[in-house]
Amino acid sequence: MVVETFVAMLNAGITPAVREFGSLGCSGDLAPLSHVALALMGEGDVVGTDGALRPAGEALAEAGIEPVELREKEGLALVNGTEGMLGMLIMALADLEELADTVDLTAAMSVEALLGTDRVFVPELHLPLRPHPGQATSADRMLKILAGSPIVASHKEGDSRVQDAYSLRCAPQVAGGLRDTLAYVRTVAERELAATVDNPVVLDDGRVSSNGNFHGAPVAYVLDFLAIPVADVASMSERRTDRMLDPARSHGLPAFLVDDPAVDSGMMIAQYTQAGLVSDMKRLAVPASVDSIPSSAMQEDHVSMGWHAARKLRSAVENFRRVLAVELVAAARAIELRAPLQPSAATGAAVRVIREAGVPGPGPDQYMATQLAAAEQALRDGSVLAAVAEALAGVSADAEPQDLAEESEGAGAEGH
Repeated sequence: MVVETFVAMLNAGITPAVREFGSLGCSGDLAPLSHVALALMGEGDVVGTDGALRPAGEALAEAGIEPVELREKEGLALVNGTEGMLGMLIMALADLEELADTVDLTAAMSVEALLGTDRVFVPELHLPLRPHPGQATSADRMLKILAGSPIVASHKEGDSRVQDAYSLRCAPQVAGGLRDTLAYVRTVAERELAATVDNPVVLDDGRVSSNGNFHGAPVAYVLDFLAIPVADVASMSERRTDRMLDPARSHGLPAFLVDDPAVDSGMMIAQYTQAGLVSDMKRLAVPASVDSIPSSAMQEDHVSMGWHAARKLRSAVENFRRVLAVELVAAARAIELRAPLQPSAATGAAVRVIREAGVPGPGPDQYMATQLAAAEQALRDGSVLAAVAEALAGVSADAEPQDLAEESEGAGAEGH
């Protein structure tokens, strides 16, 4: 009955209103989960499909849903657990799996924009030499995204540079670290989903036993862990954007990607926004799980602060998407400024999507906030990655980078 009522509420667009503060992540997420349980009983507040706050009893009656009368043990099972922090972890995992793919795209676009090389992404430089699966995945994706790029091909011969900056050359190593962290965190989430975390528990032999499974430490640790690579990958993204805007390092692009250097600011303030977001993310990467504050007259003398780690991560994920949206807009503009050279099929598809979404190409300054919001929405709704996937499906397997043997010829150990 409890689960069926929850399902009916969700199907009717009725969401329990959960206050943001109240949990210390030990005895589970007591206060937030109590708000959820109250709505199930027809008490407290809920949020309807219109986003308005209203009494739960009124919303349930309107939807023809009978409030639940809880039976023995059901109340404890609903509130004495880690479901709040775990739910936010699962949502963060879903978002970050998409954003990990997005990082590979925006990094590849920046490689094109900055006339970088794709030869550092060939498979023989990754899994056989440094067997981190996330690194190999990101390198492979970047190589495929850049396959057949006329911009990359244009400087494979006669380029005086020996190697690219770390923010380009090491992109798979850093983004791959995020991927491997996600893989580990996913195992923790799966274990917690399969766990019994309320107190007391009724064992198979009928014993009722007190326990400490409600302590949120295992979930709190990985919530904190994720915030670290998210902040660092975002920091690398910001460095690529800054490089595109600096004429001393952009290899021929106009300062700040402006149309008219006499009057335009170009992408200057967008990079400021990115820098501010990254700075905030560094603070959000400070762990909450080390900050136990005793409660309940010292009965709960060590708490996990997992709910607070989850709140931090939620903010970090939103900032991450915005940081990548700025790099996407900057790289798209820089790629178009390389005309008549053309981008790869995949990066060209990404540029087309954001242009159709309302992000203008190179030209005089326009109101930037709406452009960045449009790019962020194109990342949020999946349209950019969908267009890239479609383009990759049509890329010829023959669109390969130069062989490694050619790389060393006349350029030392690490020719560009």
